Amino acid sequence: MNDTILSGHAQATPAQGVEERSAVARARNHRRLVNVLRVGVAVVALAGWEGAVRYGLIDAFFFSQPSAIWSQLLIWLTEGTAQGPLWQELLVTMEETVLGFLIGAALGIVFGVALGRNKLAADVFSIYIKVANAIPRVVLGSIFIIMFGLGMGSKIALAVVMVFFVVFGNAFQGVREADKNLIANAYILGASKRQVTFSVVFPSALTWILASLHVSFGFALVGAVVGEFLGARHGIGLLISTAQGTFNAAGVFAAMIVLAVVALAAEYLLTAMEDKLLKWRPPQFVEHGM
Repeated sequence: MNDTILSGHAQATPAQGVEERSAVARARNHRRLVNVLRVGVAVVALAGWEGAVRYGLIDAFFFSQPSAIWSQLLIWLTEGTAQGPLWQELLVTMEETVLGFLIGAALGIVFGVALGRNKLAADVFSIYIKVANAIPRVVLGSIFIIMFGLGMGSKIALAVVMVFFVVFGNAFQGVREADKNLIANAYILGASKRQVTFSVVFPSALTWILASLHVSFGFALVGAVVGEFLGARHGIGLLISTAQGTFNAAGVFAAMIVLAVVALAAEYLLTAMEDKLLKWRPPQFVEHGM
């Protein structure tokens, strides 16, 4: 009987290996197909946009055209902008964004976990958090400029506010969704509340927190750019404001492309960090057909 069981295992192992290799191959082919389709969609959209402008279907004064936007980018890269080199303007915006993102995310995680673990504090402060979250946070940019001036402080403050509530909400909910059985077992085994928080609750909420970081970086970028748009000496937001003031639609779209590239790069880095921190997740394979 034991020989039969061992023989069954020996026969199953090659089949499992073939199925796993097949799943990996399907996933690789799926990624290639997705990349090809993405490039195809972009090419068709840009070609259609350029053609619509050339044939008079779209007014270039309002919507510009891909060739003009590309020319504007080349001018900024080779000759610089009215405020200075493009890389310097981008560096200012990135510094504001990253600092606002890190500070806002840290505060959101700390307060989200703390209130999620303290029901009394959550009940007391919940009404104030709801009121603060209901305020349009972009409007605070004007207040921050009055408080901190035209320097980086006002932009960082707006980015912090934009990020905080996103991360706080996910961290708070992630703590509340932690497995109650695991928490009870940890207490039974003699763990303190602090040990339960850092060894059971926080790892459980980590997926919620990391998911919020993808969205919150975009909010940090929006906060920095909006702050620069309201009043600044340097930054991509100031480039957009200047292009708007001179009715330069190509400049507005060119600045948007620069911001989009930055956002995509940040998304790639956050995804890599998430994959490293959540190695325990099973790989996602593509299933056959429907």
